[in-house]
Amino acid sequence: MSGAKGMTAAALAAALIAGGTQAEATVLFRNTGTTSGWNQILVEHWGSVSQVTSPVFKGSTAIKATQVYDPNWSLRYHSEVIRNDGYKPGQMRFYGFAFYLPANWQFVSQGFNIMQFEADFASSCDGYMPTTMMWISSTSLSTRTKSGTVCSQSLQTYSGIASVTAGQWHRVVVQANWQSNTTGYFKVWYDGAKKLERYGIATTISDPANRTLQYRVGNYANGWYQKAMVGTQGTRSIYFDQIAVGTTFADVDPNAW
Repeated sequence: MSGAKGMTAAALAAALIAGGTQAEATVLFRNTGTTSGWNQILVEHWGSVSQVTSPVFKGSTAIKATQVYDPNWSLRYHSEVIRNDGYKPGQMRFYGFAFYLPANWQFVSQGFNIMQFEADFASSCDGYMPTTMMWISSTSLSTRTKSGTVCSQSLQTYSGIASVTAGQWHRVVVQANWQSNTTGYFKVWYDGAKKLERYGIATTISDPANRTLQYRVGNYANGWYQKAMVGTQGTRSIYFDQIAVGTTFADVDPNAW
């Protein structure tokens, strides 16, 4: 660990909180916009997940996640790529990806989820349950954390942390210290600028079983679940590229690899 030589304990701790030294960088997962390498691809009803050659953020491919509204469908609208090893409580991790809304994207008040963490809590109170999520509603990007217990959940929502535009790529980096007590922290960067930073908070559910939560990226048309569609755009596609998980900012920054 040559990058840490000569550092005091306090300086080393500060470096770890900031994302670690370069020598400690650990890339846990990277995907260059392909449909391979995932533990699962979840597609519901008329949705689809495909590998395309345009538009792309980098390289030659991107992932296109599409959902189609059906007024007679009463279940959910997931089109997501999934890594099973998103996080365990107690870990600190970075997550990054680039996303693109088509130029003709119709901005409406309903939410379209682009990232979430989820696990089967196998509880009488809740089953397959998401914790942290990130979504687009109107032109705003919002996110949330969830704490408490499965049977007594507490949500902290951070609304409108960034403005989203169509027809161009945007970059997201999230850093989370996943703690069920108030020693956690949560940060979000958007297009290279820090938009959210919270310390001394609970960032995940207290779970005696210490389950691993999935990391999901894609188009989950959450707002359609109640059998209602706002606007006139019943087919929604979102593109994703440079999706990564790591232990430093540079591991996952879509511009850095």
